[in-house]
Parts: sequence; structure tokens; C-alpha cells
Amino acid sequence: MLDETLMEQILSGDNLRRAHRAVIRNKGAPGVDGITVKDIAAHMRQHWPLIRHKLYEGTYQPALLRGVKILKSNGGERLLGIPTVQDRMIQHAVQQQLSALFEPTFSDYSYGFRPGRSAHDAIGAAQDYVQAGKSWVVDIDISAFFDHVNHDILMHRVSRRVRDKRVLKLIGGYLRAGMQLDGEVRKRREGTPQGGPLSPLLANIYLDPLDKELERRGLSFSRYADDVNIYVSSERSAERVFESISQWIEKHLKLTINRDKSGTGRPWERKFLGFRVREDGEIGLAKSSLEAYKERVRQLWDAKQSLTSHQLIKGWRRYVQGWWNYFGITVDELVGISSWTRRHMRKCFWQRWHSRRGRIKKLKKLGVSPRLLKRVDFHAGAWRAARHPAMHTALNNKRLRQYRLVTPNDLAVA
Repeated sequence: MLDETLMEQILSGDNLRRAHRAVIRNKGAPGVDGITVKDIAAHMRQHWPLIRHKLYEGTYQPALLRGVKILKSNGGERLLGIPTVQDRMIQHAVQQQLSALFEPTFSDYSYGFRPGRSAHDAIGAAQDYVQAGKSWVVDIDISAFFDHVNHDILMHRVSRRVRDKRVLKLIGGYLRAGMQLDGEVRKRREGTPQGGPLSPLLANIYLDPLDKELERRGLSFSRYADDVNIYVSSERSAERVFESISQWIEKHLKLTINRDKSGTGRPWERKFLGFRVREDGEIGLAKSSLEAYKERVRQLWDAKQSLTSHQLIKGWRRYVQGWWNYFGITVDELVGISSWTRRHMRKCFWQRWHSRRGRIKKLKKLGVSPRLLKRVDFHAGAWRAARHPAMHTALNNKRLRQYRLVTPNDLAVA
């Protein structure tokens, strides 16, 4: 257990320099004070002596959070609480020291927001369970977890390893910091707001007792933040575990299970972190992830956008590279969606060429023969035209790659 000088470790020069580098690296929007990441160095040079004194004395008061609503992939909204850049730096400094304390105590089967671990590790563990014969999954969905973390339970968990009352008071201040949204200040009595550097670690501290309970029962599980999947060998076992673990979570963590989204089933019929473990034991795309990809392709390759070709290509490459970085482990499923993606690219160019004359000019320039041009139905719809041999000749796969218009499959074989 720590002594009572944790604040001194938090405010050490080396720790603060690491925190400052983390803030600069992560960038991010300003908080309620409007101070940007670019301005933080000058701001801290001017105000740091007073801030440091208040932290030492235990009198520092965090600023309000700036509430920001962002759209979720399912059409709903997620509320983020953006701290000021100053508070982000302080939170990073606290998080770095707390992480050194709590990380060694966390479960080997917890993968979210932890050094050297990722969502790929979590789905890899799920794959191992399925390949070992555990072909039923208990899928636990906690309703609005980050919004309903119980402060008393969390602070009790933190205080078991942190004795410095100044640090405990500071963490409590961050948990209770009000949120400015739509011109009003909202008080907060529960939850750990998404958007701050400290929240992910606090979430893992809060859910660690669940991990320990699952381990005590000898269950095979994989947890990434508040996404929990438990793997068993039979439907009956799955139903029994679902009920007992749901009751345990509601009793001991004071959280609510979303019964509409939670349940039991085959791993290849349910999703985990955007993936599924297929019946053959390989990792595949969840149906919803594929649908989200297709919808984004339709948006990015909508010819009605007022974008230059350069902007179109830049936007596409940014998206597909990010998508590939996450979903690229599903290599053998990429060929089909890549062919479909190229068809959307060709459709977009067909529409951007506008008129019959413009299309003939472009097709000729791109090497389509007069004989093939005669076979083009210029009255056909753009989706149908995109399949025509003339478009495949003009914008063949090699030429698309030369234009830097790559698909997931291109990235897989690169």
C-alpha cells in the first residue's frame, strides 16, 4: 500500500513532463476555458506556481467539463465531457501514478485501456475459447456504464490502495465536476465522464471485482472496458451464468444490465467489439460492422459532394486506413467487400463525368477502345454502368491503386 506522499510523486518533474507529452500527442479540443493544446505551455508557465501550490495543499478545484454530444454508429448519441487542457495534463499525471499501482493487480483477461493490450487481444482470447470447444457465449451489456458508475463504490476501491487524502480529494473533484452543455451547468452525482484521461483507468478499477468474481468461478471470459463476454460449453450453462452474473453485477456494482442487448447465443451469431468468432473458429466481421462500412462507403463515394478529386481521395484514404488498422485481422473476408467498394468508386467517377460527351472523352483518355465504347449504354444507371467492361478497363484495379484508391484487400496484400 502506498504511503501518504503520492501527490509528490504525481507532481515530480519527470511525471509532469510525461503528462505534458501525452497531452500534446493526443491533441484534442479545448475545454470550457478555450485554451488549446498549442497554448498550454505558455499557460502553464504563467499559472503553474499557483496550480502546483493548490495541488500540494489539496485545495485545487477542477474546471467544468465541456459537454459534447457525438453520434454513435447505431444512430444514438454519446455524451462526452471534455476537460480543460490544464485538467487533462493533471489527469494524465494522476493516471500515470495510479496505473503503476493498480495495473499489476488487474486480471489477465481484461484488455481495455491497458498498456500493451488491445481489442485484438480480447477477440483473440475469445477465438481461443471457441476453438477449445466453448461454443456458447454469454454477452453482457451494461446500460450506459460510464454514466452510472457509483462514486462511493469507486472511491472505496481507490482508497484501498491510495492513502494520500489530497489525491483522493482530487479524484473525487474530477468525478463530481459539473458539465456545461447547451448553456447550462449540469451537476453530476454519478458516472465517470468519457473524454478525460483518468476515466478509462477508473473504469477498470471499478470493474476489477467483476473480473475477480469470474475468475473465482473458473469461467472463461474476455473483458474490454464494459464489454464482457463469457464462454461456456452448453446453452444451459450459458443461461445459468447469464442470470447469476447479471444479478451479481446489479447487486455488487449497482449497475443495470441492458436485457435487450445482452443475452446468450453462438459466438458466430453475436458480436464482440465489432467482430464475431465464426463457426470454423476464425475471426470475422460482425454483420453490423459490415453494414457500417458499406454505409460509410456510400457516403464517401457520393458524387453529389462538392469535393475535388484530391479531397475525395484524401478522405477515402484516411477512412480506409483506419478501418483496416482495426478490422484487417479478418483478412479472408476482405475480397468480396473490396470488389463492391471498387464498384462504388467507378460509379462515383461515372457520375462526376456528368454528360455523355464528358464520359466518352474520359473513357477514351483512359484507354477504352472505340469498339468497346460502342457497347456502352449511356442511358443506364450509374450503378449498372460501374459494372460495364469499359469502366473496368478505364479504372482497372491497377489504375485505381495508382490513384491511391486502395481497398481493404489492397492493404491486406501490400
